[in-house]
Amino acid sequence: MLPAALLPGCGARLSQSVLHPAGPDAAIITQLSWLLFGGGLVVFLGVMLLLALSLRSGRPAGTLLWIAGGGIVLPVAVLSALLLFSTWRSGQLSTRTSQDALHVSVTARMWWWEVRYRDAASGRDIVLANELHLPVGRKVYVGLSASDVIHSFWVPALGGKLDAIPGRVNGLVLHADRPGVHRGQCAEYCGEQHAKMALHVVAESQQDFDAWLAAQARPAASPAGDALVERGRAVFLAQRCNACHAIRGVTDNTDDAGDGTLGPDLTHVGSRRYLGAGTLPNHAGALAGWIAGAQALKPGARMPSFERIDGASLSALAAYLEHLK
Repeated sequence: MLPAALLPGCGARLSQSVLHPAGPDAAIITQLSWLLFGGGLVVFLGVMLLLALSLRSGRPAGTLLWIAGGGIVLPVAVLSALLLFSTWRSGQLSTRTSQDALHVSVTARMWWWEVRYRDAASGRDIVLANELHLPVGRKVYVGLSASDVIHSFWVPALGGKLDAIPGRVNGLVLHADRPGVHRGQCAEYCGEQHAKMALHVVAESQQDFDAWLAAQARPAASPAGDALVERGRAVFLAQRCNACHAIRGVTDNTDDAGDGTLGPDLTHVGSRRYLGAGTLPNHAGALAGWIAGAQALKPGARMPSFERIDGASLSALAAYLEHLK
């Protein structure tokens, strides 16, 4: 796993490393990893010591020494100690329970993540993509599923990985102990663009989380007199982008397209950090490039490339989507 410093273009606080845990569960997993590595090293050094003794004496060490020392005593002692300690520490991992926790539903798709929160005020789902926010110091229960093939949800800085399986909901608890942005990655090969199936987890204060969730619950902002943005909104509907993408407050009443659930919900797409499940940083230029060349940037993605859109319309559409904060 790469630390932030090795990820070009990412902020210094972005982390995708098991060596830099940002929560209590991840800290336990990191400790166990180091301990198992150390135990393996002890076994290796023990065997090398026996080999050195044999070479020094000019004849192989006695068979009994090899079997009793290197084959029984050393492994049994080390592995037994590791087993006892790892069993004790593993028992301290957060219990996968939906009780007294914030709930988030995550559905893995080829090749992006659909994220759903429940709006406490209206009871309606708040749908977004490829970005998960959670409050610091509070356990978040993530219900994992998949719509097509088996994927695996893994945010190394916050905990272990768990498979997302079609027709089944698996539960995972995330717990961040300080603010930060953590990169997650599908950890189960799921097809051509498996490597470009990332998501970002933003850990923030309870106050910031509440403000973010309230903003996400609102419908999309209107263009408010901006001619370029207004034209982009018209292009969005004229190109029938709403056949695959929903924008709350815009596509709710359209009846000439699909239900807008094939692709990511774009209601607040301008507020997200990346496009295409971590493929590009999010800004108007990248949005235009993505719309016109999605298949070049992410071959096999469900979204076709829209090369046919003229430049002016493409710029307007990108400006409109960027406007959706």
